[in-house]
Formats: sequence, C-alpha cells, structure tokens
Amino acid sequence: MNAMLSQYVAVMFKVFFLMTPFFALSMFLSYTTDYSLSRKRKTALKTTFAVVMIALLIYWCGEYLFKLLGITIDAFRIGAGTVLMLTAIALVNGPTGSSAGGKSVTDEAQDITVVPLAIPCIVGPGTIGTLLVMGVDGGKISERIVDSLGIISAIVLLGVVLMLAEQLERILKRNGIQILSKITGLMLAALSAQIIFTGIKNFLK
Repeated sequence: MNAMLSQYVAVMFKVFFLMTPFFALSMFLSYTTDYSLSRKRKTALKTTFAVVMIALLIYWCGEYLFKLLGITIDAFRIGAGTVLMLTAIALVNGPTGSSAGGKSVTDEAQDITVVPLAIPCIVGPGTIGTLLVMGVDGGKISERIVDSLGIISAIVLLGVVLMLAEQLERILKRNGIQILSKITGLMLAALSAQIIFTGIKNFLK
C-alpha cells in the first residue's frame, strides 16, 4: 500500500512539472486575454478534459505504437529525453509569453482548448515522449492504474492552476510567472538528463 502511494505521488508530481504548468499558465493568459471570466473558466475546464484524454491515450497505447514501428524503448528514451531537454532549455532561456497575445483567437467560433492549449502548449513533444516511455515501463495492471491516477491528478491540479489564472496573475505578476516557468525548466532538464542516461546505460548493456 505504501509503495503504491509513493508511486502515485511520484507520478503526480513528475507529470505535473512535465506539463510545464507555469509556462501553460502564461500561454493560457496570453490566449484568453480578451475572454470574460466565465469563458476563461469554461476554456480551462475543456482544456483539462482534453489533456486527460490525450495523456491517457498516449500512456495506454504507446506500447502498441512501439511494436508497430519496431522502435526499442531505450532508443525512444534517448530521443524523448533529448526533445524534453530542448523544451527545458527553451523554458529557461526563452520568453514565456505568446506573440499572439490572444489577438487572433478571441472569436467565439475559435476553439483553442485542444490546439494550441492542450497540444502543443501543455502536451508537447517532450511530454508525449515521456508518457510513451512511462506506458511501456508501466508493469502490472495495478501499477498502470496507479500511474493513470497519478497522471489524472496531475492534470486536474494543472486545471486548478488554469481556473485560478487571473488570481495567480494578480499575485505573481508576469515576472513571477516567468521566474517559476524557468525553475520548471530546470526541473525538466534534470528529468530529461535522467531519461537520456537510463536509455544510454541500457543500450550499452
């Protein structure tokens, strides 16, 4: 029981930071700058639901994709870790805002929940790669269920962050969000390095 609880907590925090929450918050604020409060919250809910569906699909179906393409898990670890490292470097060095500033996506007919918010802002290439690796390494069905619950909890936590976007912006200001986004980038860099090293170590055995 304690092992499953530890696994659940570890997966939840890993996936939460993997989705770069403060970068996602910055992008959400940029794309919804002209939205009413009720529309922002509706968009946050729809985005959260979309991310849950996408992440679970990747996690549960990744193994079959590997078999179909004939890709080894360690080769994919190295590739996914490299992509995640590039994401981390972009977060640390680059601006976290969007040049769109929400100007081109404020029409009522434009739905931004799946694209660009869910993909690629939240579930980017690095996140997709890591979820695929986690799915292949999932182990027993009970462990995969625990992983899935951790993934869902992380996404719900991210959804809460998006729901409270306006309040967080008032508290943290734009500079504060950017600083937190850079800290997230450093954590992602460490995670991606671990994934790459594991892939190389197993590949050389």
